[in-house]
Amino acid sequence: MNKKRYFIQIAYDGSPYHGWQIQPNAVTVQELLDKAMSTFYRQPIETLGCGRTDAGVHATEFYAHFDVENLEESKVLQAVAGINAMLPYQIAAKRIIPVHEEAHARFDATARAYKYYLHFEKDPFKLNRSWLVKDKLDLNLMNQAAALLLDYTDFSCFSKSNTQTFTNNCKIVKAVFEETDGGLVFTIEADRFLRNMVRAIMGTLVRVGKYEINLEEFKAVIESKNRSKAGQSVPACGLYLMKVEYLYLR
Repeated sequence: MNKKRYFIQIAYDGSPYHGWQIQPNAVTVQELLDKAMSTFYRQPIETLGCGRTDAGVHATEFYAHFDVENLEESKVLQAVAGINAMLPYQIAAKRIIPVHEEAHARFDATARAYKYYLHFEKDPFKLNRSWLVKDKLDLNLMNQAAALLLDYTDFSCFSKSNTQTFTNNCKIVKAVFEETDGGLVFTIEADRFLRNMVRAIMGTLVRVGKYEINLEEFKAVIESKNRSKAGQSVPACGLYLMKVEYLYLR
């Protein structure tokens, strides 16, 4: 048996789907991707993704690994167009990359980056793409609070409970807001993220921007390690997985 491992890079609009991971009684990105690839390669294909995006979350760069048996590498690598023809328009295959047999899309990732978009005026073209916030926000104050994230490693206060992770420690290397046309975009990069972490961070930073909590209170939220102290999780529509890095991919 000749089995080889590959990565597939995809992008998707998460609006119609119940997240990445296969689950009963809900349509997911992984389910549709596995079905398309199994049909094209004419053998059962099971992907394993670089993470789990929630319902409604988007990805401009997402990787999954999979194994193929008894098929020439050239045929595997040239399958992007064929797989795309079998996928709905909201999911796009970008490239297929040969990797070593132990390569792991989730555990081998060395860095991930997300962006979160919000806007201030009703815009039908941003529906399901950005979060409409009608309050005024203090951009400078929110950036001061975001910078404080780089001083901490335990982010239990921003994690869903009962996630079966061994640690809630993450190393955040970038967290910054920038103005966009009619709104803001928040960029955050770290070695790993906890479930619901970015949306919970955003919810808390927006509280800072509304003057509901000050910088000392923001620090106290992090140091509490208590999810109930942090802000509400913001809507999924504004969140995008933008980058996943591996030492062996360029």
